[in-house]
Amino acid sequence: MTDLLIGHDVGTGGSKAVLADTDGNVIARAFEPYEVKYPKPGWAEQDPQDYWRAVTSNTRQLLSDSGVDPASVKGMGFAGQMLTFVPVDAEGTPLRPAITWLDSRADEQARRLIRRLGGKRIFSLIAGALPSGKDVVCKYAWLKENEPDVFRETRAFLDVAGYLVNRATGEFSIDDTGAGGTGILTKDRQWSKTLLRVTGLPLEKMAPIHRSTDVVGGLTEEASRYTGLPEGTPIIAGMGDIPAAASGSGALGDGEAHIYLGTSSWLCLSVAKQKNLPRYGIASVASPDPDMYVMIGESETAGLCLEWFADKLLSADERQVAESADGGVYGYLDREALDVYPGSKRLLFLPWMFGERAPVTDTTVRGGFVNLSLGHDRDCMLRAIYEGVAYNLRWMIDEVARAGLRSTSLRAIGGGAKSDLWMQVIADATSRTIEAVANPQEAGALGCALAVGVGLGVFERYSDIKRAVKVRATFEPEEKRAREYDLLYQEFRRIYPAMSKAGRRLNAI
Repeated sequence: MTDLLIGHDVGTGGSKAVLADTDGNVIARAFEPYEVKYPKPGWAEQDPQDYWRAVTSNTRQLLSDSGVDPASVKGMGFAGQMLTFVPVDAEGTPLRPAITWLDSRADEQARRLIRRLGGKRIFSLIAGALPSGKDVVCKYAWLKENEPDVFRETRAFLDVAGYLVNRATGEFSIDDTGAGGTGILTKDRQWSKTLLRVTGLPLEKMAPIHRSTDVVGGLTEEASRYTGLPEGTPIIAGMGDIPAAASGSGALGDGEAHIYLGTSSWLCLSVAKQKNLPRYGIASVASPDPDMYVMIGESETAGLCLEWFADKLLSADERQVAESADGGVYGYLDREALDVYPGSKRLLFLPWMFGERAPVTDTTVRGGFVNLSLGHDRDCMLRAIYEGVAYNLRWMIDEVARAGLRSTSLRAIGGGAKSDLWMQVIADATSRTIEAVANPQEAGALGCALAVGVGLGVFERYSDIKRAVKVRATFEPEEKRAREYDLLYQEFRRIYPAMSKAGRRLNAI
């Protein structure tokens, strides 16, 4: 094992890491949790130091568990949660908590930005999609208005991957996938001076842009002590978590798609030409592959809805039983939902538990159960959650197909891809073949590790990563269930306008 690579996937609830070889075999894995804080309604923040603590702890754990010589690790990379940002000073020290992708504090700044650029139609033509209070560029504006001292002292606005690269190498950088997520990138993957002027952002506060696979630098002596890797170990610029997941899914060809089921969910397609569907919150950003883009529609809560169910609707005794059962809490929930007939007795669940980004951009809409009756029990409610997330994904899939990008099969990654029940529900609800990959929870970390191989010349082309990705199981849609789900899906879509109006009235900030 002479060519070993480390990839980190620094997500919302914690950081995953893998030590892998260039054939895609995972030799060791590690996970370190951390928390999200919600200091005010609509706010969601994290301590950036937790990201570094998790990365260094996981790296040491990988080396310890595998027993490999640290010198056999040829390089390391970071994939970070997209649309989360950390303002740092000239020394790279965070000036405040990270404002995460979940945060929706900047609704007013989004409205003003749209007006400043001539309204919704013109803004969509220029930027490709309409901003919301969840978007980074609007949060930059919020910071400038509400925390001017922090804004003034900021040397660079870094995303999660860029912050970790700085901790590891001392270099300021942002990769082109993370920069693309801001919406202020030109087609040649440079900062747009026009959009920076419109948004009032100084170019000097924006970090230099690198390709994802560029080696930005080597581990500093200090970072070497923290990680256990040799000083000078190459560190690539990294990427956003969704592009890393696309890499780890193997869906890298033009029009190939994957879905993710974790805390959130998303639909992601690899495309040769940039395409946006602003009405549905679906936009293209730079891919780690310099010849491609990734087209992303991200839904805020998926597995988080099941977590809510387990926290709120399982008794303490039942939760204890579930945690000790085969597959843990989520395996227990799968078995409970499996006995409910598909369609959950016509009960619908709306998975918009923290506002929504796609297939609708709506920060105040909220979730709920619709058509709930005395004939339903708790298990019907549970299965309806699986189905509601599937309907939300289908909505995005349908709109992408209507735009001419129809994928007949979807790779599946994330913790939800371990659930045969959920995979079959999605296959039936979308009438698509679902291919669940091996190591689905580590797909982002593995994709990032394999991208290190591209940066080091192990792989000739980025698309060569696909041959190292393995599929564990394939799920085909069943016709009778698909017909039932189609009926319920149509009602699911009809419900949204009324829920949106109610949400605005009930949850206006």
